[in-house]
Amino acid sequence: MTNRNSSKRWRGIVALFLVFAMFAAACGDDDDDSGAADGADEPSDGAGDGDGADEPSDGADDGNGAGDGDGTDEPSDDLTIAFVTHVIGNPFIQQIIDGAEAAASDLGVNLEVTGPAGGDADAQLVAAQNLVAAGADGLAMSVPGSSIAFGVNEIIDGGTPVVTFNLLDTSVEAPYVGERSVESGRILGGLVLEELGGAEATGTAIIGNCFPGFPVLENRAAGVEEALRAAPGLEVLGPFDVKVEVTENYAAWEALLAANPDAKALVGLCAPDVASLGQLKAANPDSEFIGAGYDLTAENLAEIEAGRAFASVGQTPFMQGYLPVFMLVDNLRNGTPLEQGFVDAGTQVLTIDGSIEPYGLPSLSFSEVQELAGSPEQTREFYQTLVDNVIPTWSDLIEPIENEAQ
Repeated sequence: MTNRNSSKRWRGIVALFLVFAMFAAACGDDDDDSGAADGADEPSDGAGDGDGADEPSDGADDGNGAGDGDGTDEPSDDLTIAFVTHVIGNPFIQQIIDGAEAAASDLGVNLEVTGPAGGDADAQLVAAQNLVAAGADGLAMSVPGSSIAFGVNEIIDGGTPVVTFNLLDTSVEAPYVGERSVESGRILGGLVLEELGGAEATGTAIIGNCFPGFPVLENRAAGVEEALRAAPGLEVLGPFDVKVEVTENYAAWEALLAANPDAKALVGLCAPDVASLGQLKAANPDSEFIGAGYDLTAENLAEIEAGRAFASVGQTPFMQGYLPVFMLVDNLRNGTPLEQGFVDAGTQVLTIDGSIEPYGLPSLSFSEVQELAGSPEQTREFYQTLVDNVIPTWSDLIEPIENEAQ
């Protein structure tokens, strides 16, 4: 079904881009005045107790609050970080939560995790407000759109530091950790286009969005469409609302394929899509479409391994969970300011050949990616280089918030 040579050619192009992008981010304009640069329904405590601190520290023995994950030198303060996601129960979102829990353990803080089950933005805001009212010292949350931006800014104005992740609204006066969303769409669209034959590709490609209106997802759609339109003979349809709940997501893609049985590509923008598209391919083995989408969950990897899906673009969920917690603790312990800006979490590019990783990290074989997807502990170990060398320098990585959509 797939063309290994074309995949490898594209992986080489992507690798060059990622190296350049990481270099540009690290060597950006030092004079920028911005100051900156998808569980359970009940909150969970991801903090570690520590297991060998001889004496409590003064809050940050190395000036940045970083830890090595063994619980030693735990600070004497008793910080609580609220971590509020836009949906609970999604495998990709759990990967973000795993990163946040690793940070809480390393830094010796309490972590309260919550969020709505069905992506209700208003319910998410209420959950955040309740945790702040209960005494949370800092708040990390995704921001699905403008409907809750005012409420988030009220929390900031009330004196609680906030860092946002994964989904953003640019009117929120807080730093944001996430992917470079339009560019990630271009990467995914380029992978699909290369597999279809490049600029000579013909037929129909369909784009699906699980949360229409969410700015980051709209940006991804724009990037995918831009890349696919490099083939004049390829008709691009959508984005169509394909829902986020697993059974609804599959049903939406099933209806789109029924309406477009000759489609050459079905491209999703959210975590459930690759698994749904693989299952759809299994149910329609004579269909010629290739399926692609986002996130390196175990469910998505299974469909790629089986040859029923082609590619998935990751957004480094460990970084999106760990870094916001680190930034909040850095602010609370060391006074490091939290101003509006963007920190690129990095883009991962996965096919059956393996994954290209950001920030100069080594590429992973497909089996290695599978191992990480099934183990928060192995994931934490793999990203030790980021914890040691990148995350403590987050304030040097801040870009203007507008760069997220470039």
